Amino acid sequence: MGFLLVPLYGTAQLTYTESEAGIQIKEGAENVLFYQTQAKSLDGEFSRNNYIHPLYAIDGSVITEDFPEDHPHHRGVFWAWHQVVIGDKNIGDSWECRDFIWNIEEFEISRSGENLNLMVSTHWESPQWINPEGAQKPFLLENTKISIYPRKENYRIVRFEIALLALEKNLKIGGSEDEKGYGGFSVRLKLPEDIRFSSIEGVVTPQNSAVEAGRWMNIFGSFTNKNAPSGIAIFSHQESPGDKENWILREKESMQNCVYPGRKSVAVSTINPTILKYSLLMYEGQMSGREIQKIYKELK
Repeated sequence: MGFLLVPLYGTAQLTYTESEAGIQIKEGAENVLFYQTQAKSLDGEFSRNNYIHPLYAIDGSVITEDFPEDHPHHRGVFWAWHQVVIGDKNIGDSWECRDFIWNIEEFEISRSGENLNLMVSTHWESPQWINPEGAQKPFLLENTKISIYPRKENYRIVRFEIALLALEKNLKIGGSEDEKGYGGFSVRLKLPEDIRFSSIEGVVTPQNSAVEAGRWMNIFGSFTNKNAPSGIAIFSHQESPGDKENWILREKESMQNCVYPGRKSVAVSTINPTILKYSLLMYEGQMSGREIQKIYKELK
């Protein structure tokens, strides 16, 4: 089944195709991304869904990885946490795909202007959290909206709004329980040898622990099949919780993580959802910090 939109760039149109595994988004003949709805594992280990892979560059190159040898729990574009706690009981680890199930209840695809929107309702479940009859019961409702923008000039934007509503009292989420504190919105990229990082504040050098570097991070190098400069910028929007942004950055064999909330876990309300907003900007050629900042501001 396809869904057509009025094109913003050239004569291409955004379409989608549903399969048993997930949803393929294309613009004209070019692939944009694949959203995984069906649980996927590696020989029965690291089962996961509710993530994006592949994510494609403007030229059609695959720029994300799934089940990489060094960290097989990493997967494309994902949002996950080491600490998932109810009361004083740690009931699962969505980062490492351990004792954790994403039960997709429903999804809907719609349009707004030229954009294609994928809206997904997912229950978080775990074999460590069961009802009196011994069956798993959901403990959190995740409502995620992924908005895909048509290509404009030399770039494309994909936006994420992730709303987390606890279904059990005293639920908390948190990052790794070490000095890194990693967890939250992450992208596992195919990293070129000439990878570089920058933010609104200038060049950023990755550290072992988190780096404080503003609301967006530009990752630049020879990502595409053309072996020419290109990049991807990760935006954390002002509406997301926290008054600063920490980043776990890696030059090889790992993910890039916009850290939330860090090592110290935070409560998730049963009344007012925690809303996290991020965007990805994929571009060809070079893009200055000023150009990226302009796009960032326009995405409010």
